[in-house]
Amino acid sequence: MTLDLDTARTIVAGARAHAADAGFKPLTVVVLDAGGHVLAVEREDGSSNKRFEIAFGKAHGAVSLGMGSRALMARAEQQAYFIAAATSAIGGALVPVPGGVLVNDASGALIGAVGISGESSDNDEAAAVAGVETAGLSAVTG
Repeated sequence: MTLDLDTARTIVAGARAHAADAGFKPLTVVVLDAGGHVLAVEREDGSSNKRFEIAFGKAHGAVSLGMGSRALMARAEQQAYFIAAATSAIGGALVPVPGGVLVNDASGALIGAVGISGESSDNDEAAAVAGVETAGLSAVTG
């Protein structure tokens, strides 16, 4: 299975619905396919400047290194030089804080990633997980 535009839009809608229900600040949601290509982006009214770059960096770092951005944060705390080098190697788009999750299909295959920015990192991650689950897929945070 591959991640298509309709599924990406479902993920965005699910993430935004979760955020609205929880009373989160305005979000920017980025959905990437397994190759790191942007499939869908929505920036809610009031989402602050440069949130796209942060959300993209969370998702891009996750899909590039094969682990959620929460796991990347733990790695950064233990191996700062590795994360700095990896960030450079992938063109600078790696934000190692929660809010970037991998998207797996029913068989466990990686099909993409979601990055969200606008709230606390934990809330960004919760919205990303909710969006992925709305689409009937599995989110990987670690």
